[in-house]
Amino acid sequence: MPEYSPDFSLEQVSPDPVAGIDEVGRGPWAGPVVAAAVVFPRRDSLPPVLRHGLNDSKTLSPARRQALFAELPACAAIGLGAASVAEIDCLNILQATLRAMARAIAQLERQLDTCPRLALVDGTHAPPLSCPVQTVTRGDSKSLSIAAASIVAKVTRDQLMAELGRRYPGFGWERNAGYGTAEHKEALVRLGITPHHRRSFKPIKILSQCKV
Repeated sequence: MPEYSPDFSLEQVSPDPVAGIDEVGRGPWAGPVVAAAVVFPRRDSLPPVLRHGLNDSKTLSPARRQALFAELPACAAIGLGAASVAEIDCLNILQATLRAMARAIAQLERQLDTCPRLALVDGTHAPPLSCPVQTVTRGDSKSLSIAAASIVAKVTRDQLMAELGRRYPGFGWERNAGYGTAEHKEALVRLGITPHHRRSFKPIKILSQCKV
């Protein structure tokens, strides 16, 4: 598979500000889906640690993600949005994800006091926004703004799931972030379903029916 180095090529097609949007948490069995929206107000002066370090969050180690996450607030405007387990179960995961993205942009707009001229969204589905949207397949490996959003969403959600893991010990959420690992599966059988499990997801639905 070819390696990509994200840059600002996609951002430069539109006047500032251009937002990058990405989400984390579509696949897990537990916890919310989290989205982030990021604008770099001064793309020409982005520090080298970010210009050369930002990439798809899945390709980075946890320590590297955390280090980049700490650098971002000094040179980026950041908006966060989430959709709860209840919304995921009611709407479906795709619609809940799009809602989280819209909330991230709304928070970003309050920071900027303006609407982005363009939103670059990772993936193939466009959320309903007040600005034009361009979807970008594998956008977190092409756009620095989307790559930054992927890191913010990932670190934020991992921190949230670690906190939930302390409140609901035994599921290993501080390690698996709610994904269906062997540890998580065993704990579900042993401890049962929590309020933070997605009951619309097949493995949870099956277990719920078995417990009736």
